[in-house]
Amino acid sequence: MLKMLRPLLLGSLALVLAAPAMAPAYAQVKQTREQMMFYTSQWKGERFPDGRPRVPDDLLKRVVNVSIEDLWDYLRDKGFDCQFDTGYQMLHPEKPFAGRALTTQYMPLRRDMYDAIAAEGKREGRVSGNNSWPIAELKEGDMYVADGFGKIVEGTLIGSNLGSGIATHSKTGFVFDAGIRDAEENRALENMNGLYRAYDPSAWKNMTLTSINAPIRIGRATVLPGDLVLAKNDGVIFVPAYLAEDAVSHAEFINLEDAFNFDLNRSGKNGGEFEGGWNAKKYGAFVTWIDANPGKLHMSRAEFDAILAERKSRLQNVSGAPK
Repeated sequence: MLKMLRPLLLGSLALVLAAPAMAPAYAQVKQTREQMMFYTSQWKGERFPDGRPRVPDDLLKRVVNVSIEDLWDYLRDKGFDCQFDTGYQMLHPEKPFAGRALTTQYMPLRRDMYDAIAAEGKREGRVSGNNSWPIAELKEGDMYVADGFGKIVEGTLIGSNLGSGIATHSKTGFVFDAGIRDAEENRALENMNGLYRAYDPSAWKNMTLTSINAPIRIGRATVLPGDLVLAKNDGVIFVPAYLAEDAVSHAEFINLEDAFNFDLNRSGKNGGEFEGGWNAKKYGAFVTWIDANPGKLHMSRAEFDAILAERKSRLQNVSGAPK
């Protein structure tokens, strides 16, 4: 009986051993929730169903009114030295815009890799060229951020049709380390702005999407899905989601300090201390100025008071600081 059962047992064992090979592979292009949670583990707030951090809507509005320099200074103090890039053209240079990063990476076309990606897209029910796949993932308030390895000629990730898809889904725009075509038509779209390396009339060719919502490089910056992105004519900065609220509040505080200081300079009350001369007395006058101009305060008063206490404490800890 044992001899008769042996072939059946061996056959069953072979099926068990082969099962992992026959099981469907996990998605390789779009990052899994677990992968996004791994890279953004310090974020403790709300997330999209796929795991991407969802920074609050009010920060998207507040951040456009602060300077890149003030955010950059904050991030440098926190040890983040590689969050800014520059050298772009902008659809609407006069209109800063902000959003939550939906990251994508493109690479030069390699046929066997492309075939595997296309097969995965077919299994997932994706349609059209794979440069349209990230657009279908966009939510309102998102920023489509793409590493197109700086390609411009035949590196145009969107024309006006895909641009209209971005405008419809995100109502925000894009940052591309790559080119675009149909710049004139994209400028005419509502709810649309964008940074891109250059315009070219060619269609994209010999490149392919390789990831959605993975860590990417944009010029000299590292970007994670869910980062708070501030795009201006002078460049773009990527703020880690878990630092976004604190970064914006600190940048707003510096903006208020500057506004107060400008008033003192205009009135001649600063003497030669054009850049500051901050001490306890000046901070006291600053608080009085804020009380008289409450509309200038975009953060909560509790946040303002906390940062003020931080500033005063820093003064006390600086040897030789003015009193």
